Amino acid sequence: MNNSAIPFSIIDWNGVQMEDFPGETGIATWQTVNFGGLRIRIVEYSAGYVADHWCRKGHIVYCLEGEFVTELESGDSVRLTRGMTYVVSDGASSHRSIAKTGAKLLIVDGDLLSEK
Repeated sequence: MNNSAIPFSIIDWNGVQMEDFPGETGIATWQTVNFGGLRIRIVEYSAGYVADHWCRKGHIVYCLEGEFVTELESGDSVRLTRGMTYVVSDGASSHRSIAKTGAKLLIVDGDLLSEK
């Protein structure tokens, strides 16, 4: 990724392709837009979704609908509901998502959360 300037842009999510990623259980459906060193996604977790890996990437995560739990490899966990956000830098924690009843998220990540 790079840090090139992003011109004024509009994202019509209705036209952004959906891609499914199976979890340990359930499905995460992503709509992804990239702007150089910035990735913006709408991610929907199906009911019963459990991520199949521990993630060390940084994110800004905003819960648009539903609720989910972010489990930390340390054993701690946090529950986020509609209107809540978490922020973490690359390499600052290992985390994974669990959504018993499903959730819809806006996720931003990229160079801005880099360890550099």
